Amino acid sequence: MSRGILVVGAGPVGLCMAAALRRYGVPVRIIDKAAQPSGQSRALFLWTRTLELLDRDGVGGELLASGQKIEAVNVLAGPKRIGRIELSDIDSIHPYALMLPQAETERILTAHLSRLGGKVEFGTEITGFINGPDYVTATLRHADGREENVEAPYLIGCDGGGSFVRKSLGLSSSGPAQQSDWLLADVRVEGFSSPPTELNSFWHEDGFLGIFPLPSGYYRVIADLHDVQGARPEQPTLAQVQALVDARGPGGITVSDPVWLSAFRIHERNMSSYRAGRVFLAGDAAHLHNPVGAQGLNMGIHDAVNLSWKLALACRGVANTEVLLDSYNAERHAVADMVVSNLSRAAAVAMLKNPTIQFARNLLGNVLFGLEPARKAMAERVAEVSHSYRNSPINGTNDRGLPGPAPGERLPPRPDEPPLGAGDSPRFALFAAPSPAVWELQQEFAGLLEPRLRPAISPCTVWLGRPDGYVAAAAMDEDIRQIEDYLRIYVPDSAALAAM
Repeated sequence: MSRGILVVGAGPVGLCMAAALRRYGVPVRIIDKAAQPSGQSRALFLWTRTLELLDRDGVGGELLASGQKIEAVNVLAGPKRIGRIELSDIDSIHPYALMLPQAETERILTAHLSRLGGKVEFGTEITGFINGPDYVTATLRHADGREENVEAPYLIGCDGGGSFVRKSLGLSSSGPAQQSDWLLADVRVEGFSSPPTELNSFWHEDGFLGIFPLPSGYYRVIADLHDVQGARPEQPTLAQVQALVDARGPGGITVSDPVWLSAFRIHERNMSSYRAGRVFLAGDAAHLHNPVGAQGLNMGIHDAVNLSWKLALACRGVANTEVLLDSYNAERHAVADMVVSNLSRAAAVAMLKNPTIQFARNLLGNVLFGLEPARKAMAERVAEVSHSYRNSPINGTNDRGLPGPAPGERLPPRPDEPPLGAGDSPRFALFAAPSPAVWELQQEFAGLLEPRLRPAISPCTVWLGRPDGYVAAAAMDEDIRQIEDYLRIYVPDSAALAAM
């Protein structure tokens, strides 16, 4: 019987989860009922915040070498541009998005997992589990029909929109589950003059249309298919794709040579909880939303980063295990609620039908996109760097309103420093000037803190960064005891502190 954490689903979310856990020294098994990777392009975008988080695993170079940088997003109505978002405005070491087909992302993450000693068990399906007080007992069925019973301290469902793990838990949605049908096509495009470093989204009364460049020289065309009808949308034809591009695009575009045509139904929802005892949900198993903002894969990777360091500390026996693990749901559920709502509103705005309201929308859009603060805010939202955990139950104090990010907010990576959370242990980072009090803190909590002190964020302050790159706590130099009190919450006793 295995006792490693069991990860169900070997898409990008499951692969990130398994790799992070193994990197932190946590035994893990990752299974997938498919016989092999799908090889399909599927999700395409890795946004700025996702690239920052993946730097922790040391795969950033491979991703960049395989993908294509996206520097701007255009919003158009027919041939007329309503607005433009420059991703270079983002305060990041990655002020761009990366266009990379999901199959390539999976290939790179699978190779990374292999270097860490992990391996995906394809052709292995979970058929049931018991969510016990001390461990999860799961039944696995292998491709040859053999059944295996395993014990795991935790089980993580990363098994997509039709998640077996989620259905077995019987969790409800936290809001109204909406359905929408979509068309997707990877095709050659002629008569379209947009640079390959830019995305183009078209607002039309008939629906949304996106035309996105692929690294291969092809383009991804994506469009909604009006009202939901029938059990599932029919497989699209090239002629249907051409008709949608003619109706909603700028005109003069010809599509040809399809390498992938697909239609799918999205059940937009956010589950009521991402945790039930020792079982967790991540990615599409936990939340689904329309593909207008291309946020889905990225949101799932953020789930994996958030949960993996907490599970790694939980497996070491920290004192606040339950609060720490509950914070995964509190933090990620709130972000998903916001994203689901924002994307629903964005889709509604893109598909306004009344000509008068369309005119007003386009006029207002021109005004908003012309304002630098509004344009920057939109760029940060699209790139996901504005996501935060301001109401997290594991936030520490910041009672003096120090200049800089507050507890729960993102710590922008610095180009001359290693990413927070890198290495073989989920350690917090201290940002402070050297002092006897800081040195004592480093010695006392050597098992929880990075050995290297990072430069202060602002003068006469001490900041504590979480292993996932968000602020845990901040204090003035003379209030450094607040940082000590925060760290002590993780330590059950002095013996445990020495062993960590």
